[in-house]
Amino acid sequence: MADLPINPLVLIGVGSSFAFSGLFYHLYQEKKKELQKLKEIPIFQPDTHLIKVLKASPHKRLQYVAVEGVVQADGEPLASQFVPRCFGVIQKIIVEEHWKYWNSLTKTWKPRTMNRKESNNSVPFNLVSPGAYITEVYVKIQNPLEASGCHLDRVYYKVRRAEEDWVNLMLQGLNGEKPVAMEESEELLRVGSTMTGFGEVVLEGGQVLRLQAPRDGRKYVLVPTDYRSFMDGHERSANMWKTLTAVTGLTGASLLAKVIYGLVGNQDDRSK
Repeated sequence: MADLPINPLVLIGVGSSFAFSGLFYHLYQEKKKELQKLKEIPIFQPDTHLIKVLKASPHKRLQYVAVEGVVQADGEPLASQFVPRCFGVIQKIIVEEHWKYWNSLTKTWKPRTMNRKESNNSVPFNLVSPGAYITEVYVKIQNPLEASGCHLDRVYYKVRRAEEDWVNLMLQGLNGEKPVAMEESEELLRVGSTMTGFGEVVLEGGQVLRLQAPRDGRKYVLVPTDYRSFMDGHERSANMWKTLTAVTGLTGASLLAKVIYGLVGNQDDRSK
C-alpha cells in the first residue's frame, strides 16, 4: 500500500464528500416529510365558509388547520415608544448596556453586556379576511405569546455611544470599568400585517371563532406572513438540501473516479 500513488488528502476529500452527501440527503428527506405534512393541513380564511365548516364539524371544532388573515387589534393597539404613528399588537423592547472591564492578567479591555432589560407586551387581536371591508367574521387569537414562530418586525434600533470626559476617565482608572454604549431596539407585530396561524379553531356562540393551542399536542404556530410565502420558504429549504446532496455526491464520485483512474493507470505502467 505504501507504493500506491494516493494522496491522503484526496481520500479524506472522498470520504468527507460522501459523508456530507449522506447528511444533506437525510436533511432533505426530513424537510420533504415536513413539507408533505404541511400540505395536508387545511387552509382557511376568516369568512363565512369557515363558519359553515365548523358548524358541520363534530363539537364545532377543527383540530389542526391553518388560518390566514390580516392582524387587527381587538380594542386599543400598542403604540410604538420610538416611532410615531406605528401601532402593533405584540411589542418587545430591549435595552442593554455594553461595558468594558480591565483584565489585569492580559492587560487588555474585555467587553461585557450588563443591565439587560426586556419588556414584552401584547393586546388581544384578531385575524380578519384580507381585503375585507366589513369585519363581521374574524378569528380571535388565543394566548399569542405561547405560540412559536412569531417573529416580529424591528421598527427601531439605536446605539448610543457613551461620552468620555475627564471625570469618567478618572473613574475608569479607579474601578477598571468603562461604559461603551447603550443599545435600544423595539420589535412589533404590526396592525395590518398578514399572519398565518396553525392550531385548533373552535366556534363559540355560533359566531365567535377562536384559534388556540391544539389539545392533541401539535405545535401552536403563528407566522407573520401569508400561507403561500410560508410554504415557498419550506420548499426553498428542501431544494437547498437537495442541491447540496447532489453537489457533494458528485464531488465525491469525481474524486473517487480520479483515484481509481490513477490506480489503474499505475497498474498498467507496472505491467509494461
